[in-house]
Amino acid sequence: MNHPKAQSADIALMLEGTFPYVSGGVSSWINQIIRAYPEYRFAIVFLGSRREDYGGFKYPLPDNVVHFEEHFLHEQAHWHPQPAARRGDAQGQALVQRLLDAFDQGPAAPRAMEAFREVAQQMMPGGSVQLGDFLYSKRAWDIICGIYRAHCADPSFVDFFWTVRLMLQPLWLLARVARQLIPVRAVHCASTGYAGFLGALLAQTRGVPLILSEHGIYTKERKIDLFKSEWIRDNRNIFQRDPTELSYFRQMWIHFFEWLGRYCYAHADPILALYEANRLRQVQDGAAPERTANIPNGIKLERFAPLRAQRPLEPPPVLCLIGRVVPIKDIKTFIRAMRRVVNQRPDAQGWIAGPAEEDPAYAEECSNLVRSLGLQEHVRFLGMQRVEDLMPRIGLVVLSSISEALPLVLLEGYAAGVPAVSTDVGSCRQLLEGLDEEDRALGPSGAVVPIAEPQQLADAALQLLGDTAAWQAASRAAIARVERYYTDTLMFDRYRQVYEHALARTPGAA
Repeated sequence: MNHPKAQSADIALMLEGTFPYVSGGVSSWINQIIRAYPEYRFAIVFLGSRREDYGGFKYPLPDNVVHFEEHFLHEQAHWHPQPAARRGDAQGQALVQRLLDAFDQGPAAPRAMEAFREVAQQMMPGGSVQLGDFLYSKRAWDIICGIYRAHCADPSFVDFFWTVRLMLQPLWLLARVARQLIPVRAVHCASTGYAGFLGALLAQTRGVPLILSEHGIYTKERKIDLFKSEWIRDNRNIFQRDPTELSYFRQMWIHFFEWLGRYCYAHADPILALYEANRLRQVQDGAAPERTANIPNGIKLERFAPLRAQRPLEPPPVLCLIGRVVPIKDIKTFIRAMRRVVNQRPDAQGWIAGPAEEDPAYAEECSNLVRSLGLQEHVRFLGMQRVEDLMPRIGLVVLSSISEALPLVLLEGYAAGVPAVSTDVGSCRQLLEGLDEEDRALGPSGAVVPIAEPQQLADAALQLLGDTAAWQAASRAAIARVERYYTDTLMFDRYRQVYEHALARTPGAA
């Protein structure tokens, strides 16, 4: 595929595992943002795991994307082509040791961020902390062995050694990407993590303004993934292991992503969240409060408002979960809730509208659960659908997720007049009940239930579907809330100010 290339751009977007290869809320938002500002030339730097993990583009690149490059962080081709023993750079070793000593004092240690910056700077091509030394030098070997002896209770040094390599090796690739990227006037990251590290490195080495927009909190989401992950092994036997204690491997990954987040926060201004709880979490994780702000998502009202006329006056007994078939969406809780719904409403349908190819094993488990509960006639996997085709036919939008930010699908339902039932995650309570006194006066636009409680999810849905007056009131509140607080016009106006302020700080950089 021929990707657009340019000599310079206005804004570089650092995107990890999202647009244009992966569909979903963050990718839809990125597509919105780029298209909203045709006057700006965007460069996209896509970061993925391995090339074979992605198919084709899920979104066509907008015309104002003048430059696109992609880098896959765990490709074997990035490893040093000809292994050879080497002593390693003494200055680089001293820097790394200083960083490790600062880490031992905790994240709030005064020298920790300064040492992290120094090491990141020296990872750039020509610096004193180089990939070849990390992979093959005696000094790096001694450091790794020292960390293992000091901290790791797991008996497998082999697993520890390769975990350290897998974790850190992408940073040198990103340092090379930072050096080679075309001139840009501002950098905008859609997350911390590896993309945030790249953005912060560009801010540090080039002096360009860095904008950070977090939909979810990356470190929190990685913690959820790491707590559940089966690929992180704990080789201790039952007598060696404290069941209340995380393995050092797991802690190591968590601390790694926490530090990538802190490094990004240290260089970003502004640091944007979708809602207040996430802004406070950013501050808790190291963001300077004075740099933080909230800009909620917004949707195009004119796309969905005409659908209101197509909706029935009585609530259709159709519960629709619009989202990817992946564990974080907790599709299984939705399916279990449908068993209780169907017991009381035999005419009810549960639709799951979203791609299933991201986690085929989980999708198969969900299909098996449908069969085991005898719901084959009531629960349907629709795959990707146009949201506009769904809204006139459903009674409720349902979210059973264990983690969300500010889900666009709720706002899209609201604009079409569809109430919602959602787990109490992210900003969902704010969206359903209102943020402040003025917002709450509009009334509830659905119901909030606890995570992983299929009975409560079912009962909340049944109550709304069984009470036409309450369902219609929730629909009116949904329309009023989205029109007042969550339009794309409001969002675009706020981001235009962010971009104008950033670009004014580097008017002649490109």
